[in-house]
Amino acid sequence: MPEPISAVVFDVGKVLVEWDLALIYRDLIPDPVERAWFVEHVVTPEWHFQHDAGRPLAEMLPERIAAYPQYEALIRRYASHFNDSIPGPVPGTTELVETLDMRGVPLFAITNFGAEFWPGFAPRFPVLERFRDIVISGVEQLAKPDPAIFALAERRFALPGEAMLFVDDNAHNIAAAADCGWQVHHFHNAAALEADLARRGLLG
Repeated sequence: MPEPISAVVFDVGKVLVEWDLALIYRDLIPDPVERAWFVEHVVTPEWHFQHDAGRPLAEMLPERIAAYPQYEALIRRYASHFNDSIPGPVPGTTELVETLDMRGVPLFAITNFGAEFWPGFAPRFPVLERFRDIVISGVEQLAKPDPAIFALAERRFALPGEAMLFVDDNAHNIAAAADCGWQVHHFHNAAALEADLARRGLLG
């Protein structure tokens, strides 16, 4: 039998909040095919991940503009309008966080998120205030699925991985956490997460 859950640890993007880089450009690149090409080739999730991992925008932007000078204004918009990529909460998960918190379940988070974007993002979502601690990859310069970020979280949260349930939408992150001994839930939607939390006795 798995160890009883002492805390639930959430990912943020695509678990608590929606995220889509293409939304930054829906007004400036109205054609969806052209917009999809731009996010696949210029301002890409892979390039964005460098900021999640701790690389400063002051390095990333000039380098990308040098590679794609014809798109300078659009590349700069990534930095100035990043919050446009986060339109709102994922349906249902805010309510689950609130329920767990009201039941006294300790809540934490591990998120791949840029250090320079976090201060402008976090105040938009008061649900984050229910978390006792949040490990932010850009601040720590460690990103999921690196096992080191899970080791850091165990130290910060003062709990062993096997006593925590980690919830993430990314299969690589889930596999890394499981390899580190954590209990895991591969997030697809709030209904499936609610059923898993209930099965584990965390909702009542």
